[in-house]
Amino acid sequence: VQLVESGGGLVQPGGSLRLSCAASGFTFRLYDMSWVRQAPGKGPEWVSSISTDGARDYYADSVKGRFAISRDNTKNMLYLQMNSLTPEDTAIYYCAKGPRVPVTTNRNYWGQGTQVTVSS
Repeated sequence: VQLVESGGGLVQPGGSLRLSCAASGFTFRLYDMSWVRQAPGKGPEWVSSISTDGARDYYADSVKGRFAISRDNTKNMLYLQMNSLTPEDTAIYYCAKGPRVPVTTNRNYWGQGTQVTVSS
C-alpha cells in the first residue's frame, strides 16, 4: 500500500489549496478514504471522509463549508480542496486508507503527509 500526498505549502489566511493523494498497491475503488491532520504538539484530527463511490462525504465541524473531499477512481486519486484557510488549519495533512474509524488514530493507514502552513 502506498499513499503519496502532494499540494501542500505556505498560503495566506483566506487563501486556498488543493491537496492530492496518489494511491497504489490496493484496489482503491473498494475503500472509503479519509484525510487526517496533525498540528504541531497536538494529536491527530480527523478532517473528512468519502465513500467508495464518492456519493457520500463527511466533514469535521471545524472544516465544514470550507473543505471539499473528492476522488477519481479511474486515476486512484483522492483530493481535498481547502478554501478560506485560517492559521488554525496549519498542520501536516495525511491521506488515509479507510473511514474515520480506525484511520484517525492508526498511522499504519496514513501516507507520509504534506505540510500546510497558513500564515501572513
